[in-house]
Amino acid sequence: MFQHPLAIQEADIDFMGHVNNAVYLNWVQESVIAYWRKTAPAEAVAGHLWVALKHEISYRRPAFLKDVVVADVIAEGMQGARAFFHTIVRRGEEVLAEVKSSWCCLDAVSKRPARLERAIVDRFVSDGGDKS
Repeated sequence: MFQHPLAIQEADIDFMGHVNNAVYLNWVQESVIAYWRKTAPAEAVAGHLWVALKHEISYRRPAFLKDVVVADVIAEGMQGARAFFHTIVRRGEEVLAEVKSSWCCLDAVSKRPARLERAIVDRFVSDGGDKS
């Protein structure tokens, strides 16, 4: 599991006084990409890009401007060029949101789907394995 701190800006607060639901999508993207950059070797980071294919978000509790929040990111598996993530947004021990997402790995030059080498998958995915 990778833990990524999240910053709440005044612009993130909606008319109801809490973080707008759309901000969570930005947080997931920021957190998953930070996980990739920390976990993968530099040459893999330079040679690959990630695009989100699907997010399923379950909102549990609201977040507010002065809250200290983090995202716990778990890469659950790979299937071809697709990776599957579970991201949990927390304030302390409280779960604010849970996100299941799938992403496609792209070659940075061609922008076409690309499979990662086995050694990279083993470093990047928590269980080291394919979902196939």
